[in-house]
Amino acid sequence: MSLFDGVHKRIPVAMTIAGSDSGGGAGIEADLKTFAALGVHGTVALTAITAQNTYSVTAVQDVEVEVIKKQIDAVAEDMGIDAAKTGMLHTTEIIEAVAEKVREYGFPLVVDPVMIAKSGAPLLKKEAVKALVEKLVPLATVITPNAREAEVLAGIKIVSKKDMVEAARKIARLGPKAVVVKGGHVEETNQAIDILYYDGEVYEFIAPRVESKNTHGTGCSFSAAIAAELAKGSDIISAVKTAKEVVRAGIVFGLPVGKGYGPVNPLALLYKEASRYKVLKSVERGMRLLLSSPDVERLTPEVGMNLAEATPYAEDIFDVAAILGRLRATGKGLAAALSPDFGASSHLARYILTATKYDPNIRAAINIRFSEKFIEVLESMGLTVSYYDRREEPEEVKKKEGMTIPWGVEQAVKRIGRLPRVIYHRGDWGKEPMIVILGENAEEVARIVLELAEKIRP
Repeated sequence: MSLFDGVHKRIPVAMTIAGSDSGGGAGIEADLKTFAALGVHGTVALTAITAQNTYSVTAVQDVEVEVIKKQIDAVAEDMGIDAAKTGMLHTTEIIEAVAEKVREYGFPLVVDPVMIAKSGAPLLKKEAVKALVEKLVPLATVITPNAREAEVLAGIKIVSKKDMVEAARKIARLGPKAVVVKGGHVEETNQAIDILYYDGEVYEFIAPRVESKNTHGTGCSFSAAIAAELAKGSDIISAVKTAKEVVRAGIVFGLPVGKGYGPVNPLALLYKEASRYKVLKSVERGMRLLLSSPDVERLTPEVGMNLAEATPYAEDIFDVAAILGRLRATGKGLAAALSPDFGASSHLARYILTATKYDPNIRAAINIRFSEKFIEVLESMGLTVSYYDRREEPEEVKKKEGMTIPWGVEQAVKRIGRLPRVIYHRGDWGKEPMIVILGENAEEVARIVLELAEKIRP
């Protein structure tokens, strides 16, 4: 059900009590994006203004304590605060003021103990750490230190998952209801592990480690996502799980801007979901083009023809839409048994997912039957062509399900030094020869096939 169903339905309200990042990657800017992505109304109590970009913090101006308190009052007295999170609280006075208001209004609080910016600049004065520990941490519903912050709060060195658990237990003794120790900086493995200590139990949240420089604002988005979920009434475990998903996608589809650490993209999951409708419609339009021309039938392979397009946020075959049941020759043109859907063609999905690694603009593919004549005409149309030989496929590749096509695309790229728009193979035992045409969207590759069909018309 949408948040906007029914005129009387109340939209959850979350608040970020944090500093502003002029570069837009962290602070309240990241928090508000995260709130919006998760369907809550975001409000702000601004604590500091920073002059900041992806590699440095050059100035900090704290907001007057009374103004910070008034901001919280203004929202609480009008809209209410279903949950809040803290970020940069630069001084002892600011921490004490925020703690006072949390006690007054009693809303669930996520404390992100921001101490150091991604660039290394200090965002919490040393003398304010004591106030944070004594005044604010005990009020926290959830506290979300990274490994370096957890070392300060727990007073131990963290180099392993075991250390993370021990640190979480120690921090829990300070009074918060739950502790999440984030493991992005711990143990150089292929996994990123976060530890939640809650109600005497330890929970692990594991995701593949993502190699990226676009990680500015991850801590802000993580804590904001937890606050958003708490504002919606989620339990702590579910809230942390969602936050993990938001941040992982935000890193995978981070924003490569600036000279330093690019911003995480907390809207990635929302954009990914929104893009699915557009992709389905594109495949439908491409399918109608193919069905409108009887000439296309002579290009259809024995296994059938399919047309596919991936979302800009595609990670697996279920992010690629294709025609269920494929297009089949009838003797009077093509026919489609079913409509397009996601996950309908693992074959073309693997071509696209591999191709996007070489050119992110290539997100669509169509397969047609192999013919030397077709290859000649496609080249005359100005399309780059390359191929792979399935007989050269290494045994270790053949043994792994789904690896033939990625290997084949790689071979086709190596032959010409770039990603071709047309890739073919001449088949193998039990494998029909095939041509695959790549493009930016489903309509584009469908029109290429229409043009090819017209050019080879008897």
